Amino acid sequence: MNNDQRLEFKGGMVVAFLPVCIFLFFCVLYFIVYKAFEMHALAMGAFVALLVSSIFVKRGYYEGFWDAVYEGAKEAVPVVVLLFTIGIFAELIKTTNISSGFVWLADTLGVRGSLFTGFTFFAVCVISSATGSSIGTIFTCFPIFYPAGVLLGSNPAALAAGIVCGGIFGDNLAPISDTTIISAATQEYTKKPGIADVGGCVASRLKYSLVAGIAALILFLIFGGGGTVGAGAGEILGQNMNPITLVMLIPVAIMLFVAVITRNIYKAITVGIIVGTIVGINFKLMTFDDVISVTDGAPSGFLTDGINGMMSTATLVLSVYGIMGVLNGAGILDKITDGILNSKLGKTARGAEIAMMLGISITTLVFGGVTSASMTTFGKVQNEIGKRVGLHPYRRANLLDGFANAIVLAVPFLSVFVFIGALLTKGYDFVEPLSITRISIYMFYCFTLFLVLLSSVITGWGRSFEGPKGDPVQGKQGMQEYIEMGRKEKLKG
Repeated sequence: MNNDQRLEFKGGMVVAFLPVCIFLFFCVLYFIVYKAFEMHALAMGAFVALLVSSIFVKRGYYEGFWDAVYEGAKEAVPVVVLLFTIGIFAELIKTTNISSGFVWLADTLGVRGSLFTGFTFFAVCVISSATGSSIGTIFTCFPIFYPAGVLLGSNPAALAAGIVCGGIFGDNLAPISDTTIISAATQEYTKKPGIADVGGCVASRLKYSLVAGIAALILFLIFGGGGTVGAGAGEILGQNMNPITLVMLIPVAIMLFVAVITRNIYKAITVGIIVGTIVGINFKLMTFDDVISVTDGAPSGFLTDGINGMMSTATLVLSVYGIMGVLNGAGILDKITDGILNSKLGKTARGAEIAMMLGISITTLVFGGVTSASMTTFGKVQNEIGKRVGLHPYRRANLLDGFANAIVLAVPFLSVFVFIGALLTKGYDFVEPLSITRISIYMFYCFTLFLVLLSSVITGWGRSFEGPKGDPVQGKQGMQEYIEMGRKEKLKG
């Protein structure tokens, strides 16, 4: 099959959606039915989807099918390399157990009731931003903050939602988050080669995340109390306190600073790993064996564990990009993009952004809140829509990541995050397990982030267009410059 030929399937173009449907089936099966939150299971589903779908291509297109998979997977290579790199730094921070420092801080400040709920949301936001892992942070912080908070008079549902929302905050903002990397890597420049840099994306989305985070914090402080104070909270806190771990915020802050200033995430991660290792060893938060060693014949330490921890996510990204290659080879992505741009929404930048909001929200909802998969899937479409109306890659990446982590993650029965929150409230004698509906109504950060981004789309706050050299140009001036550049290019042609 040559490059100009489209893949053809038995039964028509609609069959080209088969790999997506099969992959979606595995998302629902593992994350919602089995409640098994493992990315490598979804990666398996994606590869099975490709194997099954290849049977349905027309005669003479079988080789072309796998060529399309390879083409799609090749685009995932920069994302995979970056994921492995940030995995090392994330594992370094996790090894030093930074959460115990925030537990000590909460105990020292003597926060109770709604104050503890608000403090917990803030602490988990910082921890998830440092580790770049939403689900990992949620699983780590729940056994520490939830039982103690319930016994200190917090509203159990609000507290559980605060922990989940804190994890989502870091997923949305952290430069070492897989979703931050995917959102940047799927958005390409038109005026220069390359994809959006992570540092620039984080710097430009900071205002949205902070406004939404502060609003959510206020809501948690208002509605986070009202529980019954019980005995035993002090013991739980005492077992998980270590103020010295807060020094690990130093390498995190340096990493963030270098990422934003240099706009090069590799430099930032390298500096963060070096500084973090020095700080961790000097303050006896880890030993050299925690850096690299062999335990029972198996490699261990945060260097190897960081790679191993990202293996499943990297495999998932690679497989989903392969599916996108098939959709691209069949012309599906072009048809979806053309359909949106030829509609009323495609006539203006605001309309295109509304289409982006609806597209990533629906995709994330369909994928059960698995944001890495939904953003990898819809990111290609968002890239084409945004490029054709001149939106800067930063803006496209921010809307992609923001709306994926917004209100759709609070939908009961369809969000893996609400399921995880409800699951982790089980096993305590002093409080009844929570239902997913009780937790979902307190997912304040998801609500506030959606409202902040929606107002940004409607008012144009932060909207930027791609300038002549790829620089972001704001507002109407940017749109006029983009139109003028397009006119000059047409005259040259």
